[in-house]
Amino acid sequence: MNLDDWIMAMENGLRTVFAPATSQRALPGAALPETEMSEAQQRAAAALMRVNHVGEVCAQALYQGQALTARNDVAKHALAKAAQEEIEHLAWCEARMQALGGRKSLLNPLWYAGSLAIGVTAGVLGDRWNLGFLAETERQVGAHLDSHLRKLPEEDVRSRAVVEQMKIDEAKHADTAVSFGAAELPLPVRGAMKWMARTMTSVAYWI
Repeated sequence: MNLDDWIMAMENGLRTVFAPATSQRALPGAALPETEMSEAQQRAAAALMRVNHVGEVCAQALYQGQALTARNDVAKHALAKAAQEEIEHLAWCEARMQALGGRKSLLNPLWYAGSLAIGVTAGVLGDRWNLGFLAETERQVGAHLDSHLRKLPEEDVRSRAVVEQMKIDEAKHADTAVSFGAAELPLPVRGAMKWMARTMTSVAYWI
């Protein structure tokens, strides 16, 4: 790690938290009709997309932290590729959340800082554990997205299209990490990750 890497990490953090994200790929579901929903359904969908947006803020911080401490180019490449697609996810969630009349989480700076610290720690442990953390994170995100597909109103076809594409991408990220030699994380670590994710999603739904 050098000073330039840390400066770039800080710049990335400011962009992630405060600047609008952009996507090279088209917003999934953009061609689908905007169906009518009740006020309660719209509020619930907006809150779920806020949770997904927070997840993408955390992903940016995690991968930035992991890349800072990765030891070889293979791990850095896997992290960089995942991070680029997560930026697109960030843009998609933000666009859909705003279309539903929602807002970003007020705690995004806190989510980013905490996730960056976790990512740096994962990288320090070595590349196999670093990639293992990436794989497990993506598996848990996939399960989380599955739960949102069950919770989103059936009428909200646009949000569902976004979540479906995100789920496909996350599964690819996990498979890539495994193919590069990711280690299987111990059960207590996986459990702690699930607990932290549940805490984050519960708070982000409202704040």
